[in-house]
Amino acid sequence: FPIFYVFNRKTGEPPLINGWIPYLGKALIFRKDAFKFLVDQQKKLGDIFTVYIAGRYITFIMDPFQYVYVIRNSKQLEFHEFANKMASRTFDYPALSKTKFPDLKENLHRIYQYLQGKPLDIISDHMMKNLQDIFEWKCSQATDWETEKMYKFCCSVMFEASFVTLYGRVPAADGHKVISEIRDKFIKFDASFPYLAANIPIELLGATKKIRKELIHHFLLQNMTKWLGGSKVVQARQDIFEKYELLGDYDKAAHHFAFLWASVGNTIPATFWAMYYLLRHPEALAAVRDEIDHLLQSTGQKRGPTYNIHLTREQLDNLVYLESALNESLRMCSSSMNIRICQEDFVLKLDGDQEVSLRRGDWIALYPQILHMDPEVYEDPKEYKFDRYIENGKKKTTFYKAGRKLKYFLMPFGSGISMCPGRFLAMNEIKMFLFLLLSHFDVELAENKAVELDNSRMGLGILLPNVDIAFRYKLRS
Repeated sequence: FPIFYVFNRKTGEPPLINGWIPYLGKALIFRKDAFKFLVDQQKKLGDIFTVYIAGRYITFIMDPFQYVYVIRNSKQLEFHEFANKMASRTFDYPALSKTKFPDLKENLHRIYQYLQGKPLDIISDHMMKNLQDIFEWKCSQATDWETEKMYKFCCSVMFEASFVTLYGRVPAADGHKVISEIRDKFIKFDASFPYLAANIPIELLGATKKIRKELIHHFLLQNMTKWLGGSKVVQARQDIFEKYELLGDYDKAAHHFAFLWASVGNTIPATFWAMYYLLRHPEALAAVRDEIDHLLQSTGQKRGPTYNIHLTREQLDNLVYLESALNESLRMCSSSMNIRICQEDFVLKLDGDQEVSLRRGDWIALYPQILHMDPEVYEDPKEYKFDRYIENGKKKTTFYKAGRKLKYFLMPFGSGISMCPGRFLAMNEIKMFLFLLLSHFDVELAENKAVELDNSRMGLGILLPNVDIAFRYKLRS
């Protein structure tokens, strides 16, 4: 098939980079450094080209002005089929076929209304309370400077707060211990996630299959019914699953586990990078802390472990320095590949009377990291500038390339039909984490070493750090 494809290029098809290794094509060099590989090909071949990677023909659209034409063609360029296959394989539940599970996909999608509008306020309030409970416990331990590893700290706090917010409290005396055990298994499973996403059989990944099974068993109905105070979004998912007799107990539990991964798999590393960059840049830390202190003062709220802080969505949204600092860290650490699958042979019409011929079954990919690191869009893109998304004291939402205004300039959560439905909650969670951290504690790095991006998750969301780093904190006076 690859040879046939090479010698039968059709009129209007983009240039093909095939590679010399059968099946793998350019997979190895792409996996090593996708960003460099794509930029190099763009310089040679222009803004549209096809790459043969591990049995797939992937056409990359590199020009951000063309993104809108890919995103709006959701009928010919489909996402859900691809996501469904990958998720069912990774999390071990049956694919959501229309014949076996009619309307299940649509019903699950409708539930995301619980992560928007007024329901978002409710779940955000619960998250804030659960974060405060954890920080209050941290405060009781921090009689003087406490030193911890930063990624481990972020993981511990965000995993427990998210778990309790979504699924409820484990009422047993050792509730914290139970969640810690689930978290430790989750971390081990998560380390294998890039291999599962790349379609590597789970049998080749050591203990991953056993760990996945143990994690799924935590979400069996007899276990979940013991947890107290779960969210409406999880309850609504449970109610829908009960309507499908062909969905076994294990399958339902696997869906719940997948939802947990979707909730924290990218939020935890995003929280780490937001915290890391603030601590690396004292002027950013000072500006964000001043903004937080000013909000508390103006609303008559006191900071400290014994005081409950309440933030409305409007107040959170108005913390422009906090949001800009968070957006800047997302710009620097996100590496999602927005994939669509061509449903038929068709000609994609693009800006400037351009056209590109596509074949049924081909993958079309946008790679926003190229946009995020484009010096035409972002001056000194490798530098962290905490106020990059602020202009005249307000949120900056206009960015340009070659003198033209961009519709898309920051895309950490995907695009169009593939955009993360939990993105508003994720942003709120990270903001609340930073708000409580900086209002309760003095915080500083405890070692001076560079932390780099680990590229093993390129194309899969937020990149992890290549090493952890120690920081220290003590109660603010």
